[in-house]
Amino acid sequence: MMLKPYRLGALLLTLLVLPVMPSVPALAAPAAGKGHTAAQISDFLSGFYGDHGPSAQDRENRISQILKERQQVNEEVDVLLCSHEEPQEISIGPVTVAKTASVGWATVTTHWASGGTDTFTAYVRLDSNPIRLDDVICAG
Repeated sequence: MMLKPYRLGALLLTLLVLPVMPSVPALAAPAAGKGHTAAQISDFLSGFYGDHGPSAQDRENRISQILKERQQVNEEVDVLLCSHEEPQEISIGPVTVAKTASVGWATVTTHWASGGTDTFTAYVRLDSNPIRLDDVICAG
């Protein structure tokens, strides 16, 4: 069997694709740099949690709808702090960014009056605009 080139198809493909090609890199360039950096997420989490936990305004405007709904269902526990009380101090660990998963996260440590500590993981979607807390996974 002898293969024959599809000249007409190749010509049509060339005419259809070439005008689009110059715009593809222009559209792809912002997507490559899209997303929050580890430093931005660290700054956000530090400001969001502060020393004692998020403010009422941050709870309303800087968390995902999923977290808002989870808080409504779990009224006895603060789902953003994984606790029943307000900590004395909060520290944010190093941020990890997984661009392929479009998420960044850090371990948050709460310090208590008893001298004890607890940890949980706070997640931020890299494409959230404005940046907001997407999920919290409690350690225990």
